[in-house]
Amino acid sequence: MKAFLTPQTSLGDLDAASAATLIASAADIAIIVDTTGIVLDIAFHSQELSAELPNAESWVGRPLMDTVAPDSRAKTEALLRHAGTDAAPRWRHVNHLNPQGASVPVLYSAAPLGEDGRVVTFGRDLRAVSALQQRLLNAQQSMDRDYSRLREVEMRYRLLFQASAEAVLVVEAGRSKVTEVNPAARGLFGAAEEQLIGKPLADLFALGSAPLVQAHLVAVRAGGKTEEVAAVLADDTTEVAVSASLFRQDNVALYLVRVTRAPGQAVATPADDVRARLLAVVDNAPDAFVLTDNDGHILSANAAFVDMAQLATPEQARGEPLDRWLGQSALDLSVLIANVRQRGTIRFFATSVRGENGATAQVEVSAVAVADGSQQNFGFAIRNVGPRLRTDTRVGRELPRSVEQLTELIGRVALKDLVREATDVIERLCIEAALELTGDNRASAAEMLGLSRQSLYVKLRRYGLGDLDNDGRD
Repeated sequence: MKAFLTPQTSLGDLDAASAATLIASAADIAIIVDTTGIVLDIAFHSQELSAELPNAESWVGRPLMDTVAPDSRAKTEALLRHAGTDAAPRWRHVNHLNPQGASVPVLYSAAPLGEDGRVVTFGRDLRAVSALQQRLLNAQQSMDRDYSRLREVEMRYRLLFQASAEAVLVVEAGRSKVTEVNPAARGLFGAAEEQLIGKPLADLFALGSAPLVQAHLVAVRAGGKTEEVAAVLADDTTEVAVSASLFRQDNVALYLVRVTRAPGQAVATPADDVRARLLAVVDNAPDAFVLTDNDGHILSANAAFVDMAQLATPEQARGEPLDRWLGQSALDLSVLIANVRQRGTIRFFATSVRGENGATAQVEVSAVAVADGSQQNFGFAIRNVGPRLRTDTRVGRELPRSVEQLTELIGRVALKDLVREATDVIERLCIEAALELTGDNRASAAEMLGLSRQSLYVKLRRYGLGDLDNDGRD
């Protein structure tokens, strides 16, 4: 703090009334306390803060410590203790309690008043900052929800696009070039994806059909939906029907083009061969895969599960209850199946697998419910995470970033761990908000959060926030 150079000359004969006016005008709230911390007088410059603390006049004659919330008493004591020293004044975040019991945040600094040990505290109303913090948290949660919904929509679109048995192409309207194709389209046109992407759509059809397809696209762009057109592919033998729909994405007009074979023509896509190869991949995958009936009895298991359960052949597992090997207790499989029945899918359920010879392994289970006529089956993907847990000691599991992600952990994480994760999420969001409000000034952020700078640095390292190698900004 740098004081006036010649206060005797510049301030003149300053009487008590003038000094009181200056002190009251210097802050939203000013409190004068004696050497024992008893409130001698109080003045408000902010009418809004005065209305928020209508019981402030009753503070006179009481210790200042009794007017603040319990969590602010230590900071109030430090505020008064440092007021009489030569150290530069520090601003401290203190919470008062109004008659309704709600916290009223005020940022205080203290300075000695006269030579008899009295202290004057200057306070700034922080309610606007607190409201801004709350809006920031609400906005962050809203963004997380919107981003999660966007990802779900995109995932559904991708799944439908890739799983469709009908050939579908996405074509840029301006240049009529293919930008995306699904597996059925690759099989129909007999070309790899890289051979189709960027190719003019007309080049995929015979010379006599290309103008018809192009005219169909023009008509769709001009007037919306039109009847499909008959065409022949570039091989001059395959007859197809072409229909297009217009949509916009990122301010770019695109066609969704559907190409179906004419009635009576055989489908040349090797779907059965692809499915057989997929089953072979599952059977030889390094992660365990198990299919059970509605009661949790094993219908089929791949080689990785047989090895994990320390069995000789898959036939030894068939017909047995899965919880014979899976689960830290008999409740694990029941909880897992109940969640799958309710949600349809579940991911990263943490549990363990017990082998026939006594070996155990920590695993993560993802499960899905599959309807087979009137019956319901369950598929389980089981991954051994024991080696990862042993070697990855520096970086823990990433914390959830939203309420929705915390909710996904229900049924997979114990309640005490879920409560701890929720506390960590709130703490990280508050630290991020404080850094944003203070322009990444960590000293001010620590003050705003009621932490020491050392404690703030520990938490920054824990959550991986900020540039911890650069202290020059504080």
